[in-house]
Parts: sequence; structure tokens; C-alpha cells
Amino acid sequence: MKDRVLRDFAPEDIQKITDTFHAWKRSSPSSALSGEGRGEGQYQDIPGFCKAAKLDDIKKHDYVLTPGRYVGAAAQEDDGVAFEEKMTLLTKRLNDQFMENNRLESAIRENLAKLGYGF
Repeated sequence: MKDRVLRDFAPEDIQKITDTFHAWKRSSPSSALSGEGRGEGQYQDIPGFCKAAKLDDIKKHDYVLTPGRYVGAAAQEDDGVAFEEKMTLLTKRLNDQFMENNRLESAIRENLAKLGYGF
């Protein structure tokens, strides 16, 4: 991801999209929509990446085609660290970053003041 909403596609990303499209195109509508025929090269829905939505599902959503309504999110891998432990670690890291920010801001203000641009 280039940022939160913009992704630069690598050649392998484009290949994955192309392969998925061609697999979907080759699949019969009934097998693609029911999830049948999931062998090599067969289309299958992948949470967070693709879904062959039925027209009835689209109709239920008032024909809104926002991908997240249909594709969903990819399953998150559990890293085995307990939530409380992870939150403690992340909170400490955030506090350290706030302290570093304050130190750097003070240094910048001091240097600007030396140059006659204090505020």
C-alpha cells in the first residue's frame, strides 16, 4: 500500500487479478456462484479479494456496488500475543514516540530561535 487508500500494483498483483478474472470467466455461472469446482484454475471467492455476487444480493443492497459489502475482509492471522500484552506494548511504544516528538519539537524551536525565527 502506498498509503491508506492507494495501492501500487506489483506485477504479481496484476497477475493474480488477471488469473482470477480468467478463472471466473471460464467458470459456469452456476459453479462460480455456488462455489463448486474449486480445482486448479477454477474460480473461487476469496474474502477480502473477490466475490461473484448474485444479483439478488446486489438487489438487497439497493444496487450499491461498494466492494466491501460483498467481498468482506480477509481473515486476520492470530499472532499468539494476548490482547492485554499487545495493548501494553503498543501503549508504551506510543508514549515513547510522543516523548520523542516533544524532544524533537523543542530542538526545532530552539534552533529556529537561534536563527531569529522564534515564536
